[in-house]
Amino acid sequence: MCEITMTIPDEALAIFADSPEEASTELRMLAAVKLFELKKLSSSAAARLAGVTRVEFLKRLAQYGVPVFDMSEEEFAQETRLG
Repeated sequence: MCEITMTIPDEALAIFADSPEEASTELRMLAAVKLFELKKLSSSAAARLAGVTRVEFLKRLAQYGVPVFDMSEEEFAQETRLG
């Protein structure tokens, strides 16, 4: 596993976390959500990046305004076609 170090201005940290540990957790989740939204990671891979279970990751997507299922009408019709 790789470790990445970031320097974050105090005012930026204060916007979304009370401590560097909370910032680390939130930044991992934000990266996972965005990569999932861009279809760069599956929900399972994104959950691993975020450090949570897949079920927890899928539940938390709504907090970030990201739909769990993002299909066009044509994709939906193809997936739900019977027979």
